[in-house]
Amino acid sequence: MARPKKHYGQHFLHERGIIERIIAALAPREGDRIVEIGPGEGALTLPLLDAAHTLTAIELDAELLAPLRAAAQARGELTIIHADVLQVDLTALAGGGKLRLVGNLPYYVSSPILFHCLQHARVIGDMLFMLQKEVVDRMAAPPGSKTYGRLSVMLQLACKIEPLLRVPPGAFRPPPQVDSAVVRLIPHGSPLDAQVEHARVEAIVRAAFGKRRKTLANALSGLLDAEAIRAAGIDPRARAETLSPQDYVNLARSADLPSPAVIADNPEHG
Repeated sequence: MARPKKHYGQHFLHERGIIERIIAALAPREGDRIVEIGPGEGALTLPLLDAAHTLTAIELDAELLAPLRAAAQARGELTIIHADVLQVDLTALAGGGKLRLVGNLPYYVSSPILFHCLQHARVIGDMLFMLQKEVVDRMAAPPGSKTYGRLSVMLQLACKIEPLLRVPPGAFRPPPQVDSAVVRLIPHGSPLDAQVEHARVEAIVRAAFGKRRKTLANALSGLLDAEAIRAAGIDPRARAETLSPQDYVNLARSADLPSPAVIADNPEHG
């Protein structure tokens, strides 16, 4: 039994009932290109192999690799990539097919992993992730709610989001200090960049929620003036949390933005 490493944010899932519900939600089939992010001790890995017979796992902790390989030998074909998932080219890994991603994501790096996956949304069929419940609440939050923000907008523009089940701390070793939740993300058939350049939307959303207490006219000063905001069909006096994800696409279409690099270098719009 591995000792969880705090610097990797490891909390190993062990509750059999939760594992069975996750497997049932994913409904793996033979031939699926399943990629597990952070397999840990293999609580999900082994039943996934039983169902799909082949699986790719991305694991950063070198000490977990040999036990995983040994446990998987009689269960199916396990390919392990020893790497930080943020450095893995998921598009290349898909090899022209569609990936199904699953994993108990380290909470401290869950948002970067989500945005990394979105960069490869064209080759992803679906994602089933365990995350901190607070993050799942933010992902699925509707406009006007206290938890609605940049993460909500960007993920909802890219995916259909389905919170599935709540997971108590006792389902893990060691127990985290927060509740967890399982969520399904299904990328939309038409990618966001088919409507408007992704970097433009990201710049507008980042600026709007960076000053969410201010009106859009103030928060987006330097990116869009009041006339451009009105041209998108939006009141310049509105605030960031009242706009729908599609409203941000409309704003990006109206915007005459500088290059993404210029925006990124401007702290006023971070």
